[in-house]
Formats: sequence, structure tokens, C-alpha cells
Amino acid sequence: MDARLNYLASPVAGKAAKQFMSVGRTLKNSALPPLTQELVALRVSQINGCAVCVDMHTKEADAAGETAVRLNLVAVWREATVFTEAERAALELAEEGTRVADAAGGVSDEVWARAAEHYDDEQLTTLVILVSFMNSVNRLNIITRQPCAGDYKPGLFG
Repeated sequence: MDARLNYLASPVAGKAAKQFMSVGRTLKNSALPPLTQELVALRVSQINGCAVCVDMHTKEADAAGETAVRLNLVAVWREATVFTEAERAALELAEEGTRVADAAGGVSDEVWARAAEHYDDEQLTTLVILVSFMNSVNRLNIITRQPCAGDYKPGLFG
């Protein structure tokens, strides 16, 4: 599969990518636990079918010490017993925040309240921006058919 656009050859994409990477670094340096961030990024990417991001976040989570069992169960986290209540709340928020077209009301008050039980306002802010950020990045990759799934090396984006 060939990419529809070469982001590296575009001055506009280069400028925008610099800003996107800045957002990503800001989120990584937040108080939200790094493994929670990777689990959320992975789940959003699974829902959206972004192979590039599934590859990236699986490998980043692995490099950060996540177990293969938990990574393999992210797609079925509701039925899995290996996630903490805080992680489950983050994954549920990520799913409803990603499936806004499917959930007429967006993120429900119940899902928000469960997340708020485990995360402070700064961490909730990070979760909301992370879900939005991942949805945006997923769409950039999917729309242009970026073909590099499988080639990602942990730490590439800092």
C-alpha cells in the first residue's frame, strides 16, 4: 500500500506535524500515568482501525514495561480482570470519546463520574486531550493510508 500523501514532502504538513508532536510531548510529560496513556492511545487506535498507531502504542507500552497479557486484552478490557478500576474508567472514557457519532449524547455523565473518581482535573484534562489527539492522528494516518505499520521503533517520537 502506498501513502496517498507524503507528509515529509509537504511544508504545511511539516509545520503542522511539529505542533502535533509538541502536543504529544506535553501529554507524555503530564501527571497521567504513562502506561494509562499508552493503553488509552492503543484503545482509541484499535477502535479507529489505525494500524500505524496500534503498532506504535503497543510497542511504546511494551517498552515502558506493560505486559503482553494486558496489551492483548485491551480490545476486550470490559471482560478482562487485569486492569485497575482507574484504567477501566480511562478506557471507558476513551471509548465514548472516540465513538461520539455512535453515542448521541457523547460521553455520558456516568462515564465522566467514574473517571473523575480516579483522576484529578489535570489528569482528566490530559485524558480528554489525549483522546482527541489520538482521534485526530488516527484520521490523518487512515485518510492518507500511511503504510508503516510494523516498522515503528519505540522512542521514535520522544
